[in-house]
Amino acid sequence: MKRIYRSKTDQKLAGICGGLGEIFNLDPTIVRLLFVFVAIATGIAPLVITYIVGWIIIPEGKPE
Repeated sequence: MKRIYRSKTDQKLAGICGGLGEIFNLDPTIVRLLFVFVAIATGIAPLVITYIVGWIIIPEGKPE
């Protein structure tokens, strides 16, 4: 089972999009663009709140 971690190497703000890119084997830039598109389509507030909650509960980096 794969676990989600915030990326230490590919982060712009918190590393959540980088971590999702690593899990789904996608370029993190594509994940960021999808995030922005969904934020605009649904309204900014719900996705920003979800991102902040993810920032708090998702651990940073993979354990060695």
